Amino acid sequence: MRRVIATDGAASLAPEAATSLREDAVEGRPRPATKELVRAYFALTKPRIIELLLITTVPAMILAAGGWPPLSLILLTVAGGALAAGGANAINCYVDRDIDEVMDRTSKRPLPMHMVPPRHALVFGVVLGAASLALLWATVNLMAAALAMGALLFYVVVYTICMKRSTPQNIVIGGAAGAVPVLVGWAAVTNSLDLPALALFGIIFYWTPPHFWALAMKYESDYAAAGVPMMPVVYGREETAKHVVLYSFLLLAMSLVLFSVARMGLLYLASAVLLNAVFIVRAFKLYRRPEVDVAWGLFRYSILYLALLFFAIAADVLIRS
Repeated sequence: MRRVIATDGAASLAPEAATSLREDAVEGRPRPATKELVRAYFALTKPRIIELLLITTVPAMILAAGGWPPLSLILLTVAGGALAAGGANAINCYVDRDIDEVMDRTSKRPLPMHMVPPRHALVFGVVLGAASLALLWATVNLMAAALAMGALLFYVVVYTICMKRSTPQNIVIGGAAGAVPVLVGWAAVTNSLDLPALALFGIIFYWTPPHFWALAMKYESDYAAAGVPMMPVVYGREETAKHVVLYSFLLLAMSLVLFSVARMGLLYLASAVLLNAVFIVRAFKLYRRPEVDVAWGLFRYSILYLALLFFAIAADVLIRS
C-alpha cells in the first residue's frame, strides 16, 4: 500500500527513506527562536488529544469519590496524566515521522517541519513518561502510576509500532490506551479498580472507533498515500459506515451499563439516552450517505458527545451528593 512520492529528490524515496535523508539536514538548519522551539515541543504532545483525555479523568474521579475529591489530588492526577499522554504523543510523533511527512493533515507537525531533531523528540517523550511515573507514584499511588505508564507503553508499542500499519483494526485495539485515563482517575481516588471504572473504560473504548473512523473517512487519501490501512482505505466508506453503526449501539449499551453498575441518577440516564440517540441517528445518516461531509459532522459531534456525557456523569454525582 505504501506509495512513492515523486516531487523532489528526497521525496522520490519511500517516506521513511526521505525522512532519514532529511534528518541529517535538521542539524544544519538555523536554530528556531526560543518561543518557536517551546511551541514546537508543546505541539509534540498533541495538546488537543490531552484535553480530550483529561475531560474524562476528572468526572471519573468525582464518580469514584461520590463528590469532589481533594483539589490537590485532582491537580496531581491531571498533571501526571497529562505528562503520560504528552510523552506517548511525542514518542508517537517520533515513530510516525515518515508518514506524518507524507500526510497533508500532519505535515505541519514539528518533525515534518524540521523544527525539532527526531532523537530530541524521542528523548522528550521518554522524559515526560518518566516524569509522569515519578509524579503519580510519589504523590498519588502506585496503581495510578502503573496504569498511566501502561497506557503510554500500550499506545506506543501495541498501537503505533505493531498495529497502526498492519491491520484495519488498529484503532479498535489501540484505542484502549485512550480509555485508560478514567482508570487512572478512579485508581487515584480509590487505589482500586471497580465495575464502574471498567464501565467508564468501556464507554471510551467503544466511542473511539466510530470517532476515529469518521476522521479517517475525511482523510482517506492521506492514509492511503502514507500506506496506513485505516478501515476506509481497506474496506471503503460503505463498510466503514456499517461498523460505525454497530459501535454506536455498543456505545449506547455501555452507557446504560454504567447507569446500572454505578447507580447513576435520572440526570445521567436522560443525558445518556439523548446523546446516544443523536449519535445513532448520525451514524445511520452516514450509513445512508457515506460522504465526507457527513463523516466530518459525526466526528465533530463525537467530541461534543464525550464531553457532555462525562459532564453529565459529574453533574449527576454532585447534584446527588
